[in-house]
Amino acid sequence: MALSCRPVGGERLASVGVDHLGLAFDRGWALFRAGTNDGLTARRTPELLFASASVVDGDVVVTLPSGQQVNDDDSLSAWLGFDVELRRASDSGGTYEVPLDFETDSNWVSWTGPGGAFHDSARARVSIVSTSTLGDWDVRRFRTNIVVDGSGEDAFVGSSISVGESTMDVIKQIDRCVMITRPQPGLEKNLDLLKFINRERATFLSIGANPTGPATIALGDEVQA
Repeated sequence: MALSCRPVGGERLASVGVDHLGLAFDRGWALFRAGTNDGLTARRTPELLFASASVVDGDVVVTLPSGQQVNDDDSLSAWLGFDVELRRASDSGGTYEVPLDFETDSNWVSWTGPGGAFHDSARARVSIVSTSTLGDWDVRRFRTNIVVDGSGEDAFVGSSISVGESTMDVIKQIDRCVMITRPQPGLEKNLDLLKFINRERATFLSIGANPTGPATIALGDEVQA
């Protein structure tokens, strides 16, 4: 799965290129409040998850809940009800925020993400989770790039793995925030999900890795340590 526009849902891919920034086009665009460096996320603007994005001829196309496909600021602003700008990733990162109290959406803190692609953190550019870890949870909750059959991905942290043609350094476990609780098409708001992960999994679900060079990965590729 490659998420082509940071704040919204993405598209499933049969194969994709990877490099030091992650999957090709992943988080290559983001919505910002017009005239600011404030990158929108579903933490603050949950309705974003009711849209989806795909890449067509090298540019992003956003499909709104109405089914309309757009990529211009006016249409996106009209949908959200305030002025926004759709920007392509550059050397400058955006400013992001998260509520420390996810149950009341209060005590917000902010930070600046890295350039190159709109990731929250420069430490890891590809997220990986196993079907065993996901269980019955909908993968859309976690916006994970790669889902692998099996279990035990947490044991890869601190080592290198191969995914098809690609070699990746697994840097960390990924800690989860209020994002996974937000409603999406067919999914209701679910605070209990984050409470469970905080309690039973010490806030972590999936692992974060960095490709060591350009390659292509595809459905059916084996993951090897």
